[in-house]
Amino acid sequence: QVQLVESGGGLVQAGGSLRLSCAASGRMFNMGWFRQTPGKEREFVTAITWSGGNTYYADAVKGRFTISRDNAKNTVYLQMNSLKPEDTAVYHCAAAPAYSSSYYNANAYRYWGQGTQVTVSS
Repeated sequence: QVQLVESGGGLVQAGGSLRLSCAASGRMFNMGWFRQTPGKEREFVTAITWSGGNTYYADAVKGRFTISRDNAKNTVYLQMNSLKPEDTAVYHCAAAPAYSSSYYNANAYRYWGQGTQVTVSS
């Protein structure tokens, strides 16, 4: 069983930055970040392959968010810059098997963290 623990959420003003972290108990996984607001489906934000060689972003966050990983620490990071009120959500990290080639679909991810709240005020 893989455990994922997110941290780093909080309240920030529009235009500000936050860095989320996701500590994983396993290593050989593709990792993704999704976000969810009340009454809406979980939305893909970004993903990174297990080696870190490939990254994927939703159009809404391209150029503002950066995903990275440190496999020595079993940790994935999400650097969020130029935050907007519409980025407000609970952010979840998720792990998919390294052989998976599906990055955008939440159903491809086998393990999920509890989530961390990000609130961007206008």
